[in-house]
Amino acid sequence: MKRFKLTVAYDGTDYCGWQIQPNGITVEEVLNRKLSELTGEKITVIGASRTDSGVHAMGNVAVFDSDTSIPAERIAYALNREMPEDIVVVKSEEVPLDWHPRYQDTVKTYEYRILNREMPDPIRRRDTFFVSYPLDIGKMQEAAEYLRGRHDFKSFCNIKTDVEDTVRTIYDLDVLRDGDLITIRISGNGFLYNMVRIIVGTLIRVGRGFYPPTRVKEILDAENRETAGATAPPQGLVLVKIVYKKEENKRTDC
Repeated sequence: MKRFKLTVAYDGTDYCGWQIQPNGITVEEVLNRKLSELTGEKITVIGASRTDSGVHAMGNVAVFDSDTSIPAERIAYALNREMPEDIVVVKSEEVPLDWHPRYQDTVKTYEYRILNREMPDPIRRRDTFFVSYPLDIGKMQEAAEYLRGRHDFKSFCNIKTDVEDTVRTIYDLDVLRDGDLITIRISGNGFLYNMVRIIVGTLIRVGRGFYPPTRVKEILDAENRETAGATAPPQGLVLVKIVYKKEENKRTDC
């Protein structure tokens, strides 16, 4: 028995998220089915990040166990021949049998993309959130600084979550503009349910002038979801990459 690690990219528009759901097709479901067909075994993948319905990924991670004789690096090529066009296995490799994609120290990086212009662009409707009102990038950047570091992000978490520990660390949070595209890039050691999208919704309120930048600090201190902005829609969110600290340290030491 061997354990294989997959790096997976997908357009999440037509999926009910990563994790198998009773109400629609998911990325995990497709991977399980296609891997089972490829190997002739019943395969169940374990994913690193359970992205929500409509959310995209460039570098989600999953593992599966198999006795297949297919070389690890060739699994991606064999699998992609059978996958739908909106899911691509970017890389496949063998890892130790005890390697787990979730129970490790990681740095996750997300990007949220806002199309900020007077009229929408039909070509960008699947991967950006259209905002027609002017946004003050300077104030959004100022507000973002309050979120850097280790904080209790209870105010920025969906109230339906059952997680008891809501403390997380944000290493980097940048608000960048390139023409009419605003990208909010955020890296941290983990994220709560809807956390990135609630942060984005709050920063948009700052950008529109409804909140002063200092309001973000007050929202953090309140530890109350009702004090923060709305949850931004899913189509603007992309899981860019997951970096495993032990692997990164090994490369640095070499």
